[in-house]
Amino acid sequence: MRVRLGYVAIALNLEKITSSSTLTFARYSKLKEEEKLKKLKDVTYSNIEALEQILNYNIKNNIHFYRITSNLIPLATHPEVLWDYRKYFKGDFEYIGKIIKDSNMRVDTHPDQFNVINSDRDSVVENTIRTLNSQVDLLEDINYDKAKLVIHIGGAKGGKEEATKRFIENLKKFPYRISSRLILENDDKTYTAKEVLDICKKINLPMVLDVHHHDCNNNGEDLGSLLKDIFKTWENESLPPKIHFSSPREFENDRKHSDYIDVDKFIKFLDLAKKTIDKDFDVMIEAKQKDIALNKLMNDLKNKRKDFKYIDESTIEL
Repeated sequence: MRVRLGYVAIALNLEKITSSSTLTFARYSKLKEEEKLKKLKDVTYSNIEALEQILNYNIKNNIHFYRITSNLIPLATHPEVLWDYRKYFKGDFEYIGKIIKDSNMRVDTHPDQFNVINSDRDSVVENTIRTLNSQVDLLEDINYDKAKLVIHIGGAKGGKEEATKRFIENLKKFPYRISSRLILENDDKTYTAKEVLDICKKINLPMVLDVHHHDCNNNGEDLGSLLKDIFKTWENESLPPKIHFSSPREFENDRKHSDYIDVDKFIKFLDLAKKTIDKDFDVMIEAKQKDIALNKLMNDLKNKRKDFKYIDESTIEL
């Protein structure tokens, strides 16, 4: 069983390098008309250049799994901007895609909490479609057909049963180019892993298990049994299943993420996975210290578990 570790968006070992530079609409609105497009292009180019540096850093350090920021393109979906960035950066996106594919890196994105498929407000659902379409545009522009969009079920207005039905019905309105890329994740307050799994089975989508969210929000379900069923949702996918793993910041089941990963809890999870599924999977490390936390976790594992085989800087074999 091989496990690859990845991290989210920012490589902290690369000081002052970020692919998430922003341009607020308020700041954009104050610019002169002739300055607006130039500013949008400058920020976008800076982000793409930073993304290239991060990807090359990942390659150099044998990190094979990475989450691209959802904020790569400033104001890409703002209804009063909606600029045609694709025509300006076609070659840049193709180059980014070549780096990813040539290195056999796995990348995905995780659109933010404002994207709510099961909202009872048409405007929110329409904005979600617009945003997710933009995310798919990026994935198509880098010519990476394996990438997935991670999203939560959403709220529970009207009760979970009604909200679940609304999710399923609303999703039918989404273009296939979006729905075919979605993977659903359990959250730390509302939808448990079992509830999300049941939805995934109904609509035939893969599921990503967030272990920390499960610790915070569950109905006593056995994690090993859940793992078996969740991994089955990936049987028709070309990528191995993925897991999200984080540690609570201050106290047990604190919803906020810690800077680093509790190595003992991670080992406990790996041992459970080996016992119950014994299949390859990828783990997205959701820690505040990003790539530094990944490096620390690997070093902690090497000190704690001599029986694991360490393939490279981010890959373990059990």
